Amino acid sequence: MELITIYDSPLGPITLASDGYAVTGVRFGVMSGIDAVDAIDSIDIFCKTRCWLDLYFSGRCPDFLPPLKPCGTAFQQRVWQALREIPYGVTTTYGAVARRVGCRSAQAVGQAVGRNPIAIIVPCHRVVGSDGSLTGYAYGLEKKNYLLALESKSSALPLPPPHGNGVARWPS
Repeated sequence: MELITIYDSPLGPITLASDGYAVTGVRFGVMSGIDAVDAIDSIDIFCKTRCWLDLYFSGRCPDFLPPLKPCGTAFQQRVWQALREIPYGVTTTYGAVARRVGCRSAQAVGQAVGRNPIAIIVPCHRVVGSDGSLTGYAYGLEKKNYLLALESKSSALPLPPPHGNGVARWPS
């Protein structure tokens, strides 16, 4: 049975899901499923996740991760692990992630990135197009731009290009 609760973020409500021990989902919007039950907000995993999100949305890089348990294929798991290795404030491309996981297809990586069930904490928003453009965010490019600007410490300014002027590139 999946437990869920809602986190109120600057970008609107975020549904947090857990098996009671680890985060299984972080999704923008209010969502529920057939097997989901509303959880007591005070369970440990939701407290840790809320703390992580509070730090993140205050413009600080959290120095811990709540336990994560995304459900996906072996390939998706490799991609999502690679996403967790992208440092705060850094962007990379789908092609660079593909090379990192030993895949020839940036498109296959893009599909795995798009199926990431744990938004923000597994930072799929840090992956951009090969030309630095903001492409392919399941929750909309406005949210992706906000998250990247928040990490670049210049949320009041236009987002700098991913390959310079304040946002470093992740090594290929």
